[in-house]
Amino acid sequence: MNTFILADNQYITREGVRTLLTHTLLADAIIEVSSRVELIRQLELYPEAVVVLDYTLFDMTDTQLMNMKQKYAASLWLLFSDELSQQFLRQVLLAEQQFGVVMKTDTKENITKAMQQAVKGSIYLCELATHVLQDGVPSQGLHNILTASEQMVLREIALGKTTKEIAYDHNVSFHTINTHRKNIFHKLEVNNVHEAIKYALRAGIIDLAEYCI
Repeated sequence: MNTFILADNQYITREGVRTLLTHTLLADAIIEVSSRVELIRQLELYPEAVVVLDYTLFDMTDTQLMNMKQKYAASLWLLFSDELSQQFLRQVLLAEQQFGVVMKTDTKENITKAMQQAVKGSIYLCELATHVLQDGVPSQGLHNILTASEQMVLREIALGKTTKEIAYDHNVSFHTINTHRKNIFHKLEVNNVHEAIKYALRAGIIDLAEYCI
């Protein structure tokens, strides 16, 4: 019996994962929990369950996470978050207890693959996790994906400028900037500005200090 425990406090994410699991027929049972106590209770009942956890939104420390995974060794954990720090990823990826990692910004295909591998009892690591495990985060690769003009547009977008403002500031047509914008989204395989900005930060096209301002 393939039991999935969804430990995620975002309603829309829980519904999205539930829909994905239902459509792919990966889960025989799907259980939602909203606290660490509830998670422990369900793991006592289903010690071999797949736990899909958004660690950044859950009431759990690093130590509690490690201890719980060690205690319920037969369970398989898939960390599924918007953003995870490099330090945290290195810690969990180098631990004796293995964790799978997939980002909410990953493609539907990659998220589905992560769930499929979890059912098979194997670990899935997204691109970011793989690079962190290799002691590095992809940066130049992201630069190479985009042309110089596209990088410029992405930087301006990250700084909060509209397509019209970017066109005016650089003395080009609205259509040109809009085309660059579409190409950026297509190349990076993202669907919104928030996801594109994350790539800009990772690639060093804009630094965190500028973005926060």
